[in-house]
Amino acid sequence: MSSPTTPVERAFEAALYTDTHDALDAGASILAAAPEADPELARRGREFVAAAWRRGWQPADVVRLVRRESDDVHVRLVSELIRAQAPDDRARGPRWAAQLDELAAAEPPFRTDRFTHATTVLELYRLLLRLPSLEPLDDGHEPKRHENRRPASRMLTRVRALLAKAEATGFPEEAEALSAKAQELMARHSIDEALLDAQAPAKDAPGACRIGVEAPYEQAKAVLLDAVAGANHCRAVWNEAFGFSTVVGFEGDLEVVELLYTSLLVQATTAMTKAEAAQRAGGRRRTKTFRQSFLAAYAHRIGDRLAQAAETQVTDDLLPVLATREVAVTDRVDAMFPQTTTTRLRGVTDEAGWTEGAEAADRAQVRARPPLD
Repeated sequence: MSSPTTPVERAFEAALYTDTHDALDAGASILAAAPEADPELARRGREFVAAAWRRGWQPADVVRLVRRESDDVHVRLVSELIRAQAPDDRARGPRWAAQLDELAAAEPPFRTDRFTHATTVLELYRLLLRLPSLEPLDDGHEPKRHENRRPASRMLTRVRALLAKAEATGFPEEAEALSAKAQELMARHSIDEALLDAQAPAKDAPGACRIGVEAPYEQAKAVLLDAVAGANHCRAVWNEAFGFSTVVGFEGDLEVVELLYTSLLVQATTAMTKAEAAQRAGGRRRTKTFRQSFLAAYAHRIGDRLAQAAETQVTDDLLPVLATREVAVTDRVDAMFPQTTTTRLRGVTDEAGWTEGAEAADRAQVRARPPLD
């Protein structure tokens, strides 16, 4: 019977397949005493990262999970591993590249004594080793794009600018007007993409992306994301255990869902903080229930108003095109998630929070617009 021969193998044998602190200390002691093993230890880390990609994870997913489960030092270490593994990886799409670009701006992991560093490495490798398989989002390659879609990219740049202004302004009426204009451009972008697909010899298939839904109040945030996705011809499936929703839709629609959800969440948080401060100034102290109810009402009301706004943008001649895309999205969701369940919102018991949240949604969200030509 063979036994581990290198320090890394002995450390892994001692520490990676059990959760005890004694085993972790034993493995870290082996690595601390063997500086010559550092290159192999780093190589094995890159292998763990590559294995995560094969199981359906993406860079942002792994970093998000490590941040939830561990400390900043683990986040820095996994970011370094992901960057180091990237040159050996196969070609990926633009969304993947954007996730790597975000990592490139992160601080490098700081070094301490060898034993502490080895402990951190083994804790991270334990987590990476046990990552389950996720639904694959795509084949990792850049989706087909048509040459005449460049104006749509410029349109999304305008949308980002409008939403940034809506988030920054302290005047509700101005935020509403800016959000309304952004949603109008998003609707036009989505319809233009649909028409281009209908005219193209080979249509793009629906894609998918994961959007983080972070605690606290993640249920209400997941409802908000679901509302934004539905209004923009996409479908969202929430994974509560790992803190994200998978959004399925055509690429142009996925982009606007990410933009609008992020903007609305920023606006909701700003409005909630102001409303809560006013409530506490009046002697209230039930912060948690107020916030949960506020965000739940905000998400519910946003969903209603987004649906109303979306209906005004669709003319009869566009219905067949959008219906075809909806069928394609539904088929993709059913293939990725053959079994799903529904969840009821918990903790929505604060009347003042609900009222304030609904009013904030009325201020933040778009008003009805005439149909687009």
